[in-house]
Amino acid sequence: MSTPSTLAPTEAATDTAGPSRRTVIAGASVAAAAVATAPLLQAPAAEAAYLPAVRSYVKTRTPSPATRHMGNRFAYGYTPALGRQIRAAGGPNAWFNKQLDPASIDDPRTPAFASWFPTIGLSAYEQFEHQRHDRGWGWNVQVNEARWTLLRRIHSQRQVHEVMAEFWLNHLHIAADSTLTWLWRHDYDALIRSHALGRFDEMLKAAIVHPAMLVFLDADLSQIERRVRANGDVIVTDKINENLGRELLELHTVGRTAGYDEDQVKTSARILTGWTVDRFSTWKWHYDPQRHYRGPVRVLGFSDDNSQLDGREVLNRYLHYLAHHPATAQRIARKLAIRFVSDDPSQTLINHLADVFSSTGTDIKATLRALVASREFQQSAGKKVRTPTDDLVATFRVLGATINRPVGGLDAANALYFLAQNIGAVPFGWPRPDGQPEIGDAWSSAARMLGSYTVHNGIAGHWRPVTGIDYRSHASWLPQRTIRFDLLVDHMCRKIHGRGVTRQLLGAACYVVDITPGEKITRDHGLVQWKMPRLIGLLLDTPQHLMK
Repeated sequence: MSTPSTLAPTEAATDTAGPSRRTVIAGASVAAAAVATAPLLQAPAAEAAYLPAVRSYVKTRTPSPATRHMGNRFAYGYTPALGRQIRAAGGPNAWFNKQLDPASIDDPRTPAFASWFPTIGLSAYEQFEHQRHDRGWGWNVQVNEARWTLLRRIHSQRQVHEVMAEFWLNHLHIAADSTLTWLWRHDYDALIRSHALGRFDEMLKAAIVHPAMLVFLDADLSQIERRVRANGDVIVTDKINENLGRELLELHTVGRTAGYDEDQVKTSARILTGWTVDRFSTWKWHYDPQRHYRGPVRVLGFSDDNSQLDGREVLNRYLHYLAHHPATAQRIARKLAIRFVSDDPSQTLINHLADVFSSTGTDIKATLRALVASREFQQSAGKKVRTPTDDLVATFRVLGATINRPVGGLDAANALYFLAQNIGAVPFGWPRPDGQPEIGDAWSSAARMLGSYTVHNGIAGHWRPVTGIDYRSHASWLPQRTIRFDLLVDHMCRKIHGRGVTRQLLGAACYVVDITPGEKITRDHGLVQWKMPRLIGLLLDTPQHLMK
């Protein structure tokens, strides 16, 4: 038995060699519609009743495809409110260019979020002193930073800045549960945010020597010991940790294919020596020239005699060289294209973005403008799977929920972390230094989809979270006092998906709430009184919401 397909070519990919995991989420998420209607399709009469011709509620405006696409890629999901902002700005491109100057955008809610969590804003020393008396303090620091981040993504008016902060925090990733990095978690995030729409070379120079990065990869433990023999000879002993020197090359800049070898990895680590942290004492981050390696260095095309005791200038030149290396431009361009265009972007697009990145001195805004202007970006709607955190944030945004200052442990602002965890990922939770993947196959498992369905259902029913949040009332979804069910579903699809209902989805909606298309719905109807969570949950479980 087959069912009619509801997916336009841009909303689901086909693969004659067999489905990829990315297409699974498109096919399986529509199971909410296909499985629901399948029993009914066995009878022609039922098919006529539950797969009716679609009626459009034209009073509810839908955005242009370009507006919806921009909202789904460079904001955390299209919403009617975002659509109004984009129209007021003069269209998607005008809105995007305005967003590239986040300081010019009023963002009234987000400054207060940091005050909601007592772990945010303390120095490393203060954090550790708390941990000495409260063994769970470090875990709270990590979780609260994730909560603060999710709140910003949901409520911030500076959506492009939030999206790009996530991109760079993932590229220059520091795992949240890594030993000791929680001491500087908020400070490191603030650093990346300050550079997220600036220049990559400046961000790289600041991030690589930040105490959180040094401690994450144990680079602060590297040192050079110099001992003078009785005869005056100086004995130099290397105690080098190679982790940061390696990841700087492999993950943060040129990538594995650039042509460096193991000796150059060690040299990279030597150039980084000198920056250190006073562990388990003052936690002071400082530069110690005595711990810096001296002697000629060469990595790829970079070389220096490195003869000075203070090696900070050599390190600065080395990081500048790597940031401007053609292989780095290719790597950054590819990651941007995968994040914002598709899982398999063309080499033509990657080359174009890399050229812009290099010719503008690693200017992030210029590179993003080139990406948005590309035909490939403009034609890529529906080709990306939402990550678990994207899904959670988009769900709260499109349902119009407002999260309030938490008072109890189960309040919404605190529950955000566990909801994201239930779907499959939390901010900064990826355990390895390579950062979480941006391709759909990584987030298209059955377990992830079941997690999404469960969370969608809880939010749709106002059941989880229950407190610390102002939900939109179920009755408010009715655009008028009395409305046909099929028109109501179309209206809700226009609000939630930014597009009208499909024939199959309407049939599924009829089935899951046991209502015929022409039935009249009022505020007193059983749908509004107790069945609305099923309908909202169904609309959230579709490819129209899970893909972007």
